[in-house]
This record gives sequence, structure tokens and C-alpha cells, in this order.
Amino acid sequence: MTSQTDLVFDPQLIRRFDINGPRYTSYPTADRFVEAFDAQALRDSLAKRAIGGVSRPLSLYFHIPFCNTICYYCACNKIITKDHGRSARYLKYLDKEIELQTDVLGGSRQVTQLHLGGGTPTFLSHDEMRRLMHSVQSRFTLVPNGEYSIEVDPRKVDFETVKLLSDLGFNRMSVGVQDFSADVQVAVNRVQSIDETRLVMESARQTGFKSISMDLIYGLPKQNVISFNRTLEQVLELSPDRISLYSYAHLPGLFKPQRRINLAELPTADAKLQILQLAIRRLTEAGYVYIGMDHFAKPDDELTVAQRQGRLHRNFQGYSTQAECDLLAFGVSAIGKIGSVYSQNVKTLDDYYDALDRDELPVLRGIELTADDLLRRSIIQSLMCNFELSMEAIEQAHLIDFRDYFSSELEDLQAMAQAGLVSIDEEWISVQPAGRLLVRGIAMVFDRYLRTDRERARYSKVI
Repeated sequence: MTSQTDLVFDPQLIRRFDINGPRYTSYPTADRFVEAFDAQALRDSLAKRAIGGVSRPLSLYFHIPFCNTICYYCACNKIITKDHGRSARYLKYLDKEIELQTDVLGGSRQVTQLHLGGGTPTFLSHDEMRRLMHSVQSRFTLVPNGEYSIEVDPRKVDFETVKLLSDLGFNRMSVGVQDFSADVQVAVNRVQSIDETRLVMESARQTGFKSISMDLIYGLPKQNVISFNRTLEQVLELSPDRISLYSYAHLPGLFKPQRRINLAELPTADAKLQILQLAIRRLTEAGYVYIGMDHFAKPDDELTVAQRQGRLHRNFQGYSTQAECDLLAFGVSAIGKIGSVYSQNVKTLDDYYDALDRDELPVLRGIELTADDLLRRSIIQSLMCNFELSMEAIEQAHLIDFRDYFSSELEDLQAMAQAGLVSIDEEWISVQPAGRLLVRGIAMVFDRYLRTDRERARYSKVI
């Protein structure tokens, strides 16, 4: 087997195989969820968690949609406001949703993972943050040494806020940066100094945070190889434990804020590839390990260790070491997973409040996975997390003949095998170093929904 740290950047292969595709934070992907799955279906799933006397530990996700200002590149579900009356009201309804879910929740209340995403979770005032965590801790047991993470905007956070987060139990932090270039920051309406960023990261280290992740985006307006090289130098000086390097997808028809971005200022496809190639070289030379997709981590980071040991998992928060959790999700647009069921909440505050005023869970849609879905989910998960797949292990777990069941898929993989992206032998499908950046495209071969409709225009490109 190839070393997990190996990665080959081949621009010609990337151009050939760079297609639109999902990020596989779930399978089936959220656009396949159906509205026939409703609040009652979620209640039933929550109640049945412990049938057989065994229930998985819990992962909790809270979506905090508020932001002080708008970042033009953003594709998240967010609300731009400076009015804390809106967030105070939202927290009351979040508490109601927690109550409705826990009223019917079967099994253990032990939580090993918690994540606050947004929006901007640090939009919340200190009292609001205390109130939210009290709501959580009064109904769940957060186990020692769990993964408790929060997304942070350094422009609005000081030492006292970081210390409060630590006191409330948070031990991991994701810091939004995107790019340190002043020209790029003005072009995307996110002006943030390195000093603000350093203050937050140093505060986190002083107050006991175990891991700091930094988010970067390549492909933004006014970016070029020289400017991004300077950003990378500043990032490496700050030395985050993990780095997420996302590709900017310009979809102004879907995301209105992106209409404020000047199309002429975006780097060309070739320039974007050069920026990515530079970033990969600088990060790996600095000792970061390529985890997969757009994630890098230090060699001693928990993600890196988990990948080496074959324990890496992928969920709606990205890569994780918490493999066997049921995910309870709270807030507008939040997506949860209970066993073989996914559900997604309504996407607007009005719909969210209306449902909870009726004492109903605010479910928009969901899906109960079939045996075929579960089979394909395990394959996609293995490829995305471990870059390899044991056909025998899949056969034993799902009672199928792999080569017979996936004869069409194996045929479709031949072009990728001939190009050196994957190798296929009697027992293993292995993603080769040249295929690791394109692992989404390899996983897509096993996506039955894509095979059915071949309609890929709705997704961002792999690179």
C-alpha cells in the first residue's frame, strides 16, 4: 500500500478528471432528501435509537446563522444583522427544539462531539453563549476529552471571549481567514489583519484549546501565485494544527452575495491550479499531511493518527475521528443523522419559528437509507477517508459479491486506472498518489443517484 503522505499533483490529469461533484459529507447527498420524510419520521427515528439496548454516542451540531457583515464569497445559510434581539429570540427557539428532540430521544445522552457552525457562532454575546451551553449541558452529558469545536471570526473575538469558550468546554477552534492579502480581502469584503488572527490563536493556546484549524480559500478575486505565497508564509508562521484549503466556486445564480464579486478579477482556471499546486507544495514541505479533499494536518494531529490507523470518518463537519455517532442537528438548515436516517431542518427563520410554535420539529426533508444506500455509503466513506477499499470487507459486511454487484462501476473505473488515479487488484481498490486530489470524482463512480441522472451541473468542481 502507498504511504498516506504521498500526493502527486498532475495538472493534465486534474484538467481531464476535474468534474462537478458533491463533497460527500453524506451519502445520499442532501439534494436527494425527500419532503415525504417529515417531523414524525424524525421523531420515530429518535425514539428507536436504542432498540436492542445499544445506542451510539451523540454528536451535536448547532447552526448559528447570524453575521455582522457579509463576505461576498459565502455560500452558507446566514443572516446579516447587528441586532442581538434576533439572536436572543433564536436561542429561545433553539432551546425549544432541543427540548422537543430530547423528549423523544431514546438511548444514551452521552455526547462525544459538539460543533457550533454558521454564520458566525461568535456573533453570540457572552451571556447568549452561556445560555446556549446551559441548554445543552442540562440535557446532555458532554464526556471528558470529547471534540467540542466552534467556528470563530477573529475580527470580533478577544482574549476574554476565547477564555469564556474554553471555560464552557470548547477545546477545538476553526478560524476563518481565507486570504491575508489586503487586495483580496477588500474584493471579498472581509478585511482581517494577521494581528487579529494571531491574538485569537495565541489566546486559544493559552486557554487550553487542543486543536486550531484555519480555513483558506483559493480562486478568490485578485488572488495570484505571488500574493497567495505571502499568505501561506503568514499561515505557516501562525502554525495551525489543521488547514482547510477550499476551492472557491463562483455560483452567483445560487448565492446572491457572490454577485458583488467582479468576474474579471477571478483568477483563470490555470492560475487557480497554479495557486493550488503552490499551496500543496508549501504545506507538505512544512510537514503537513494531506488528509484528503481539502484538508491538511500536522503529523501528530488526531486526524492524521486516525487516518494512519484506518479510523478516519467523514460527516457534515468534515473529517472527524468520531466514527460511530448519531448526529443531532439544531437550528435553521441543520442536517442530522440517526442510524440509517438523515434529516434536514427548514431553511428560513420564519418557517423554523412557525414549526416550533406548533410544537413540531422543524423538519424540511430527509431520507431513510436503503440497503443499497448503506452499501454505497460505506464504499464512498472508505475511499474518501482511507484512500483504499477492501472488496472482501465490503462483501462480508453487506453479503454481496462485489465484482458482480459493481460490474458497471468497475468498468467505469478502468479509465481512471489506466490514467494512474486508482489501482484495482483481486482484493483492493486503492487511490494512487495522482488520484488523491480527485478522490471525489473516484467516489462519484459509486453514487447510484448520479449514475441514474448524470446531472452534475448543480455541484462545484472537484478542484
